[in-house]
Amino acid sequence: MQRDLFEDTDDDKIKLRDGAFLLKSFALPFEQELMKAIHSIAADAPFRHMMTPGGRKMSVAITNCGLAGWISDKKGYRYDHFDPLSSKAWPKMPLELLSLAKQAAEKTEFSNFSPNSCLINRYEPGARLTLHQDKDEGDFSQPIVSVSIGLPAKFLFGGLNRSDKALRTPLTHGDVVVWGGVSRLAYHGIDKLKEGQHELAGSYRYNLTFRSTEKIDNLR
Repeated sequence: MQRDLFEDTDDDKIKLRDGAFLLKSFALPFEQELMKAIHSIAADAPFRHMMTPGGRKMSVAITNCGLAGWISDKKGYRYDHFDPLSSKAWPKMPLELLSLAKQAAEKTEFSNFSPNSCLINRYEPGARLTLHQDKDEGDFSQPIVSVSIGLPAKFLFGGLNRSDKALRTPLTHGDVVVWGGVSRLAYHGIDKLKEGQHELAGSYRYNLTFRSTEKIDNLR
């Protein structure tokens, strides 16, 4: 990752709401590093479809890297140091991913972002993510940084109540969304993914979501 993104203008920084920004094509120069990292992480911690606490199979396949990974099962939603499939620690977060997340946060209004967890979602056509809040982290002073790779999608970004009308924002390969501050607990999701083929990601869309979790040393 040799290019200095801070030399770019703000022409491609779009404000979605207070505290929420879309950085068009911000990650595009690093697409090769991102795909290499995704494949390396998945080799150690394969993608899987987890179950919701209510017993439903998620349409989105997930894996994690970093000090803790987000998981879901009948016990609920939470973070854990260990991959439940292997009982081993999640793969370390590659420095390239950490650097990209920190630069994206700095590009908006969030300096000193220190993510220690990266959830990687893999969407295939027909998969979707219903409106939800990212509230399992505990530390809401840090933003969320979300990187899109592969097939395009419609990002749904609402307010602090589930009933608030959600913006429908197209996301394409290399786009990054950052939200925090007054928008940190905004409801968000992804509309049903349409069929397609991407030259790097094939028939998939990957989403890398960087987060900072609180009291990580108290995890199992």
